[in-house]
Amino acid sequence: MLTTRTETLAEGVTIHMGDCREILPTLARADAIVTDPPYGLGDKWAGGGGGKRSSWNFDPSEAQSWDGHTVDGVEALINAAPEVIIWGGNYYALPPSRCWLVWDKGQPDTWTTGQCELAWTNLDRPVRAFRMCQAVAHDEMRPKMHPTQKPVSLLKWCLKWTAPGTINDPPKTILDPFMGSGTTGVAAVRMGRRFVGIEVDQKYFDIAARRISDALARPDLFIEPPARAERPAGLFDATGRP
Repeated sequence: MLTTRTETLAEGVTIHMGDCREILPTLARADAIVTDPPYGLGDKWAGGGGGKRSSWNFDPSEAQSWDGHTVDGVEALINAAPEVIIWGGNYYALPPSRCWLVWDKGQPDTWTTGQCELAWTNLDRPVRAFRMCQAVAHDEMRPKMHPTQKPVSLLKWCLKWTAPGTINDPPKTILDPFMGSGTTGVAAVRMGRRFVGIEVDQKYFDIAARRISDALARPDLFIEPPARAERPAGLFDATGRP
C-alpha cells in the first residue's frame, strides 16, 4: 500500500504525498490547476549529475483516470477546475485550445532539445509567450532538484493568467496534482495564492515541502503571505493521525 502523508505548511497551503488519482477525489474543488505531468521522460535523464538514470519512467498505458477508463488520467484534469494549465499538453489527447502558453527558451535551432515547451489551457485568451534565455533559466533553477524543474518566474507568469481573487474575495486556490519539487507551490505562495500540491515520490515531496516553506518564510515584497500553520508540519498522515 502506498504511504500517504499530509503537511499543512500555512493557512491554505497543504501538500499531500500519495497517488493523485486517489487523493484528488477527496479534495475540495480548486479554482485553478497548474501542473507539469511527467511526459516524455523515459529513462533518458541522468539525475543529479551523477550519471545515474532516473527510475521515473512514465507509461501512460499503465495508468487509469479517476473514473476507471484506461487513459493516462491527465485528460480528466480539464474538468477538475474552472481554469486549467497543463504543461506538455501537446503530448496528450486534449481538446483544441484557443490559448496555448509558450515557453521560448531562447535556444539556437542547432540544439537537439526543444526550443520551446507548450502548455495547454482552457483560458479564453490569445496565445501567450514567455521568453527566457536558457542560461538565465538554468541560473534560476540551480541547484536543479527535479528532471523537469521549471523556473519560478515561468510559473509566476502562468499564474498571472489565472483569476487572482479580489480584496473582498479570498485568494484563489491553485492545485498541482504532479507537484514534483514544488515550483508551482513556490510561485503560488509568493503571489499570495492558496496552494494544494500532490506528489507520489517521497524524495520530491520532501524537497517541495522545504522549498515552499522557504518561500513562506521569505515572501515577496508587497504580497501578503498566507498565515503560518499553527500545528507543526510533517507530524500527521493523510488521516490526520499523528
